[in-house]
Amino acid sequence: QVQLQESGGGLVQAGGSLRLSCAASGRTSSVVVVGWFRQAPGKEREFVAAISWKSGANTYYAPHLKIRTGITRDTSKNQVTLQLLSVTPEDTAVYYCAASKTLILGQTAENLYDYWGQGTQVTVSS
Repeated sequence: QVQLQESGGGLVQAGGSLRLSCAASGRTSSVVVVGWFRQAPGKEREFVAAISWKSGANTYYAPHLKIRTGITRDTSKNQVTLQLLSVTPEDTAVYYCAASKTLILGQTAENLYDYWGQGTQVTVSS
């Protein structure tokens, strides 16, 4: 069992940046990939970015977000950080951290993730 806890959400002004953290606990040795998803009101949940858990050496980004997205792994802590630059109101969403025991980096289907955090709300003001 793996538990995930997102933090860092809140109100952000358009043009600014956000930094979200995902802290993992439990049987983290079983995790191979940690990813971020987001769900805006009235929209389906969409993939944002993912990173190899063990080393953080490999990353994958949603093509339409890659230019302004960063994901990093703090190997000294069970933590992954998502950075999103130049945010707009369209970035307003609940952001979720998820962990997979089997996913091959580059796959984005949410049903490949085994564990999910509760989500953190990000609201971008205009």
